[in-house]
Amino acid sequence: MNNIKTQDLFDCKNEYIKPLLEESVYPWEVLPKIKAYIAMLVENGIEGFTLYQEGVLVGEGVKIHKSAVIEPPAVIGAGTEIRPGAYIRGNVIVGEKCVIGNSSELKNCVLLDRVQVPHYNYVGDSVLGNYSHMGAGSICSNLKADGKNIVIHGETEIETGLRKIGGILGDHADVGCSCVLNPGTVIGKNTTVYPLTSVRGVIPADSIVKSMNNIVKRI
Repeated sequence: MNNIKTQDLFDCKNEYIKPLLEESVYPWEVLPKIKAYIAMLVENGIEGFTLYQEGVLVGEGVKIHKSAVIEPPAVIGAGTEIRPGAYIRGNVIVGEKCVIGNSSELKNCVLLDRVQVPHYNYVGDSVLGNYSHMGAGSICSNLKADGKNIVIHGETEIETGLRKIGGILGDHADVGCSCVLNPGTVIGKNTTVYPLTSVRGVIPADSIVKSMNNIVKRI
């Protein structure tokens, strides 16, 4: 099974996101650091960014629909589009040329460049890699029913010490419509998940998930 370390899931070229990722061995380790990291970015500024409102930096060419709600702190990268009814609940870092779509909700998460969460998505306590995509209605479930800390179920069990972890999507991962990524799900690079799938555990890179009982290698 492919590695689940940060360096194996993401090829980050984004200069304001890269330092945060480089601090972590595993991607979920960035989640408790997002708020303080954004505060540092807001205080120091980012070249080409402007202060959209208190605690919110936006890059050049960002489109924000008048019905969208952005709660600070947040950083929105150049060329990103925030569509009607989108709700950014704070502690959100978005890369360049992303789409945050109608009625999608984000909180305490990192989106790298060219990520699409375009229709009715929930992304909480998650990290989404470059060019990753979530189909309409797909969500990152971030809290276990029993409220206990999240364990990453891969080749070995990794105790995270975190109560909330949603989905970790490697670069170019594609999640179909109406999927549920159960807490602590890790999807490798270049992997596709069929619609209506409930996904859990670690999914290898370069795979096609037809169901959790039918995962094949991409040819």
